[in-house]
Amino acid sequence: MSTSVGTSGQAGETTQPCPQCGAGIRVDGRFTTWCAGCDWNVDPERPGEEPGRLERRRRRLARRHGERLAAEVAAGETLRPRRDAAGLAAYLIALTVHGVTVALAVGAMWFLVTGWGGAGMVLGLVLAVLTWTLRPRFSELPDDQPLLTRTDAPALFALIDEIAVVAGTRGVDTVAISTELNASVTTYGIRGRRLLTIGMPLWEILTPQERIALLGHELGHYSNGDTRHGLIIGNALRSLSTWRYYVAPTPNPTLVEAFVNLVFFLPRALLQGLLMLLDRLTLRATQRAEYLADSMAARAGSTDAAASVMNRFLVLDSAETMLRRETNAQQVSRRGTADRQPWQGLWERLGAHMDSVPQSEYERQRRAAILRGHSVDTTHPPTHLRHQCLLAVPPLPATVTTDGDTESRIATELTAPATTTAQRIVKHGLGR
Repeated sequence: MSTSVGTSGQAGETTQPCPQCGAGIRVDGRFTTWCAGCDWNVDPERPGEEPGRLERRRRRLARRHGERLAAEVAAGETLRPRRDAAGLAAYLIALTVHGVTVALAVGAMWFLVTGWGGAGMVLGLVLAVLTWTLRPRFSELPDDQPLLTRTDAPALFALIDEIAVVAGTRGVDTVAISTELNASVTTYGIRGRRLLTIGMPLWEILTPQERIALLGHELGHYSNGDTRHGLIIGNALRSLSTWRYYVAPTPNPTLVEAFVNLVFFLPRALLQGLLMLLDRLTLRATQRAEYLADSMAARAGSTDAAASVMNRFLVLDSAETMLRRETNAQQVSRRGTADRQPWQGLWERLGAHMDSVPQSEYERQRRAAILRGHSVDTTHPPTHLRHQCLLAVPPLPATVTTDGDTESRIATELTAPATTTAQRIVKHGLGR
């Protein structure tokens, strides 16, 4: 139990001596207690290594490539989208994977036609089912999220179009509003229409200029050569993962299953090797794409705003905890009042909570990120390196700004989806 030796200037805070170096440290029950002087308890919940050989390798490659690209920026090199030998090799491997799928489809048709009514028909059906699971997928519009078109939100789409010009691309066709603390872009349908997904909880805790930087980052992905999530390579990775699932070893096998595991050893090793190779060939380009997207964020919203968005991502766990408390409170009470439903005022409460996060928590998360080599996932460079690269070049002013009238019109356009999203979070939680 800690011993309080004084009171800080903020309500709910106390001070105590650091058990490691004896320096006075502030204690806020909402956040981890740590010492800025000696880093005692700076990362008490440091995550363990990701399970799986491929995942571990991805983490190592992500950090290695991130550090190399950061060093290039620090040395004054300007990162640009580019096609190289690694990218060409990745496309050739991906096309080969798809060629196997096409061959299976042709084989399925041949056996179904020539073996109709006989044993060949069974093999044809098996191949047809296998081909169906390996087929390239075209993303579709989500059916569980509010969707906005240009007619629904002209002010928002006008802002997106203005930012897209700065990013060297075009705007999007649809905007989806999700309950996630994130934002993303993708394509959908055979024609490759563009979808921007905005997580309302994230949108609500950003300033107008930070929102511009966020949109600049996401739209930058359309123009910076990020191939890993494209139709050809992305679907090849999915097909290889499906193959690997089919030949995965059976745990605690019987004698027969052990024999099958042995038979599939070489195919399994080949698939694992192809996945690792595609990872290696595409990861550097994907990391470069993240740095380039960060530069688009700075160009659109300013370097300060882009760096501020990254800082916000460091403390998203706090926002998630607050929103989960709201969900839990609703599950306990399961009722509102005559004049107020539980989701009303959710965004104001979230904003107030995030405004109350002390700078010491930002600093703790920043130091913990350096210890972890923190990244959003295995395809992103470590967050602290992205922040470092932003600040390694001369700061950029904002190219896109908004006035009070524009912000008010966008807020009005988002009122209905924001209400729907708040209701879903309170009733069902995040990510639903």
